Amino acid sequence: MKLLISNDDGIFAPGIRSLANTLAAANHDVTVVCPDRERSATGHGLTLHQPIRADIVTGVFHPSIKAWACSGTPSDCVKLALWALLDSPPDFVVSGINQGSNLGTDVLYSGTVSAAMEGTIEGIPSIAISLTSFSSQQFQPAADFAVSLLKQLETSPLGSMLLNVNVPAIPASEIAGVLITRQGIRRYIDVFEKRVDPRGKTYYWLAGELLEEVVEPGLNLPADVPTDVEAIRNNYITITPLQYNLTYASGLKELASKKFDFPYK
Repeated sequence: MKLLISNDDGIFAPGIRSLANTLAAANHDVTVVCPDRERSATGHGLTLHQPIRADIVTGVFHPSIKAWACSGTPSDCVKLALWALLDSPPDFVVSGINQGSNLGTDVLYSGTVSAAMEGTIEGIPSIAISLTSFSSQQFQPAADFAVSLLKQLETSPLGSMLLNVNVPAIPASEIAGVLITRQGIRRYIDVFEKRVDPRGKTYYWLAGELLEEVVEPGLNLPADVPTDVEAIRNNYITITPLQYNLTYASGLKELASKKFDFPYK
């Protein structure tokens, strides 16, 4: 298959190198377009007020892989690849392997998920893959799972969904299996640390304590399906289907019973 690979950790990140090289070794036609530097937690940002540059990169990936380093965001990378760099659309967009999890509500901030979501918006089946550790360099189990997952999906189209995949950072032999999950909750309290620099000026450092599995009422999601946060704790690979349409279905019904007046009439 023809695959477009991107990420938010940058062109020299070990995760994307492991993913791209493993997919190329599995006889896929692989093209890499990703940021020229770390662009984590940029969400679905686009570059509108300055030019976007893309330079061909050699010597980083398998010789069969054509790669570009892009000055823009992860979403810029995929959009640029689809509309300017590739001669034809890919069969899949795959983003990752991210260094660190993308679980629960963190997907709203994730450049990794946003790169894949850009493919979904353009009608291309897309997958985001993350390793749930900021320190582990053991990306191969996640890369091997990507090969297996793509093989299964090759004859079973995804439709208009994105698969958000998280792989536990443990030896492959200890992974409990694969679960389809719903999005969990990850929130942070005491988010900013207030500090003073050597010149006496105040600054703030984004930090905070993580809270997981806060119950969200009214989402109409099946309670018998585990959350990604819960399943990762139990050493499962998680696959969570996501969509770009954020319409709150229950809210439509609730608001339909209310009457809103325009105050100037």
